[in-house]
Amino acid sequence: MTQKDITFVADFLTEHFNEAPELYNRKGKYFNVERVGQYLKDEDDDLVSPPNTEGNQWFNFLKDSIHLKESPLLFPYYPEKSLHFVKRQMEGVIDQCLQKPADVIGKSVHQAACMSLYKISQSEDSTPQLFKLPFLWNDKTSNLHYVLFTMLENSISKIHILRRHTDTSRSVSNGIVAVEFGNFLNNSINESSDSRCYSCLDAHFYDDETVTVVLKESVQQEGKERVLAQLPLS
Repeated sequence: MTQKDITFVADFLTEHFNEAPELYNRKGKYFNVERVGQYLKDEDDDLVSPPNTEGNQWFNFLKDSIHLKESPLLFPYYPEKSLHFVKRQMEGVIDQCLQKPADVIGKSVHQAACMSLYKISQSEDSTPQLFKLPFLWNDKTSNLHYVLFTMLENSISKIHILRRHTDTSRSVSNGIVAVEFGNFLNNSINESSDSRCYSCLDAHFYDDETVTVVLKESVQQEGKERVLAQLPLS
């Protein structure tokens, strides 16, 4: 150790571990604890060395503000408590704030429709992922909800579009349709049906009337072709 290191340690001990007679009647150590560590103790006791807030601009601002001084929107300050105490207080307030919306939203949600998408054997140890890339879109002009998704395995060349009215009491025609890409990009009718088969990598709504899809050539070979296609909903 250098002399500078020894001096630094000595100054630290002198500043923080002097005897403090005024603390003899208080629970805990009889000297000033290190001022950072006291904030991290998970206990409800008051800090041994609370911070000095004199001259703090924020506290002066609150003190001089009639409207903010008693505002319920400001989280109360506990200058005598550790961060663990403040954290528990804040978590309690947040839980209380979220409980009412959760109750209201939970009671307002109900099943509008039920559609069977696929069936699996109950004897299987692990359920395969058959439902992929759901994407939601809300057409505010027509008050319609859309869901785009694909089904893996036996229908990878199809994209499904589910449409529901925002008013659950109303129905719309063609509530769910499937678009199959297959070999629609073949250059001629002479090509075999399996030569240019495409599956959907991703799909999103471009706007209220157009769907953008990314297609991948299904043939197992190097340099698979990728196609970006725009599909009109009509």
